Order: sequence, then structure tokens, then C-alpha cells
Amino acid sequence: MNEIRNFLLSPEEYLDTFWESDALIWVDWREYDESIIKYINERLPEEDKVKFTCVEIEKERDVDIILEKSSQTYSQVEKEEFANKKNTLYQQYLKQMTPSDLSVEVKETLDQLRNKGYRLAIGSSSKNTKLILKQLGLENYFDAICDGTMIQYSKPHPEVFMKAADLLEKNYKNCLVVEDALAGCIAAKSASMHVAAISSAYGSPYADYHLNTFKDLLEINNK
Repeated sequence: MNEIRNFLLSPEEYLDTFWESDALIWVDWREYDESIIKYINERLPEEDKVKFTCVEIEKERDVDIILEKSSQTYSQVEKEEFANKKNTLYQQYLKQMTPSDLSVEVKETLDQLRNKGYRLAIGSSSKNTKLILKQLGLENYFDAICDGTMIQYSKPHPEVFMKAADLLEKNYKNCLVVEDALAGCIAAKSASMHVAAISSAYGSPYADYHLNTFKDLLEINNK
């Protein structure tokens, strides 16, 4: 996809070439996907409006959306092969990660929480969670891990957080979830857990705490 690469490196120079191509860019604005694209489309002429598809998060349809660009028809078996190949390539990319990719702030905050005796868990819909933790040197930092291989539903369904708490043998009401997405905040609150929102979820109305930085977690502990 040289059209995409060139466009991202030099948008002004390659805008026309990119616009005339059949290239597809996958953009993840999390829960804001639909509203952002609608906002853009309202300001574009009809012939330039963005064609988009919003997918229910419990349905893995990314390959279907990508293949809409193709004039060929593929069987479900072929689509599954494409999906597996995509994930293999993604895992190869993840294997390039090292502990140096982990911010000092996150590492020090986790160390302090562990030293204070808090039990920590990961609740993620990703099926590559354990690989990512291993590459970052965090595979032994968490007392429980619940990832995409263990759940049926993705956020905002609370399943992933409930299972993580069950693994810790903790009451849901005694758990604090740190989330950077609105869907995750909704999931945690649906499980009657406390929520600390950070990054793009900072202003979430479902949050009990709003973190400017990850180390702000330590301030919650002191309250």
C-alpha cells in the first residue's frame, strides 16, 4: 500500500494520488467513530463523502469490511484464513516490542501498587494480551489475566472485568478499573465497579475518578 504510506509521510504531495487510488485506511477512534465520520460527511460534497461501516464490537467483521474493496467473492473459510494471516502479521509486529517501550511512569506506578499489596488484574478483549505483557516484561506483574481468549462478549459488556475479578476472588464493588475508552467505563460501571478514566475517556460521566496521568492512581490510594 504505497499510496497510504506516501500519503501519511507527505499528505500535501501525495493527496491527489491517494484520492484517486482504491486504498483503504482503517481508523480507530474508538466509541467516537460514527459521530466523527458523520461530522466530516456533513461538511463534504456528496461525491466526496466517506463511506463507512460501524460494527457491533462483539462481531469480528474487520476482514469483511476490508474485503468490500475487492471485486471478488470469498467463502467464510477464506475469510477466516485472511483473518488468521492478519493476526499473524500483527503478532510479528508485537514481537518487536521490548520493555523499553513501556513508559517509566507506568512501570514505577505498577511497582508501587504491588509494593502496597494491591492485587492487580488485566481485563482486555485482545487475544494478544499475554504476548504484549511478555514483550513488555510485565508477564509476572498481574495476579490475574482475562483476555479475548476467555470471553464471549467484548466491552461495553462487563464480562471481561467480572471474570478478572472472579479470578482474583474479589467482590466487584471492591474493584477499581482503569480505562481509556468509554465502552470500558460503561462495562466496569455495569459490573458495579469503581472507574478511573484516563486519556480519551477522561471526561466520561461513568467515571468516579479522572486521571491526568497514570501515576495519579497513587493519589486515589491516598484518599
